[in-house]
Amino acid sequence: MSLFHKLHLSEVDPLGGGLAEEIAAEQQEVEAIRLEEFPDGNVLSEQWQHVVEEVEKDPEWFTFADKE
Repeated sequence: MSLFHKLHLSEVDPLGGGLAEEIAAEQQEVEAIRLEEFPDGNVLSEQWQHVVEEVEKDPEWFTFADKE
């Protein structure tokens, strides 16, 4: 008898082993990150631009264009 006759495949559950329950519980926590916090892409873009400006103020900041 071949191994394949005894092999039984079941549906893959990527959240098996209780992981789905853990994720659901963490999503309900008060400090959980919610993507709704940035409903407007323009707000996120402005915040990211501010981060970039702050990083570029670092005296050790460089771009690859600076190395040429």
